[in-house]
Amino acid sequence: MTEETPGFEEKPDVPSGATPDDAAETAETSEQEGPAAPEGDAAKTAGLTAQLDQVRTALNERTTDLQRLQAEYQNYRRRVERDRVTVKEIATATLLTELLPVLDDIGRARDHGELLGGFKSVAESLETAAAKMGLQQFGKEGEPFDPTIHEALMHSYAPDVTETTCVAILQPGYRIGERTIRPARVAVAEPQPGAAPTAQKEEKPADEESGGPEEG
Repeated sequence: MTEETPGFEEKPDVPSGATPDDAAETAETSEQEGPAAPEGDAAKTAGLTAQLDQVRTALNERTTDLQRLQAEYQNYRRRVERDRVTVKEIATATLLTELLPVLDDIGRARDHGELLGGFKSVAESLETAAAKMGLQQFGKEGEPFDPTIHEALMHSYAPDVTETTCVAILQPGYRIGERTIRPARVAVAEPQPGAAPTAQKEEKPADEESGGPEEG
């Protein structure tokens, strides 16, 4: 059984036959290698931190690029949808514009009592189909003249109007939504030139109508 000698300090292993100088060099080498380990860990940590910063910077750049691409894609989808709706409206308006003369003939036949039998059924089916496609008819007698939706084909003066008024609808107007595909063609009447507005008769007090107060 080996007993440890109190107060004995472990010495670095020295090869047998080494001189005292060799033993001193070995001890110095051991002392230099000892504190070098913490410095190596710090350098390694600093390198990892730098790499982490680079990764974070790259991630932020990629995230920004992805957000920009997503915004561009959403704008593209909105433009495509808007263009699709516009093309559909134009195509529908073009088709219905070609049908307006037929609808005018149907309207004239109805006014003359000639919309009878099978022709009546076909005409009503065509009008229903046009209405489902968004076609709306407008233009009524007695409404004020609006140059944005009316086209005046005839002009006259009338004593019973106070502003330019549509007095006859020669051809009804048609629109699809807010788009006017044909203005209403109308005959208009204006007030008589120089005509003064009708003055209202002023009511007189009862005592004036009777010639004044009675004398007692």
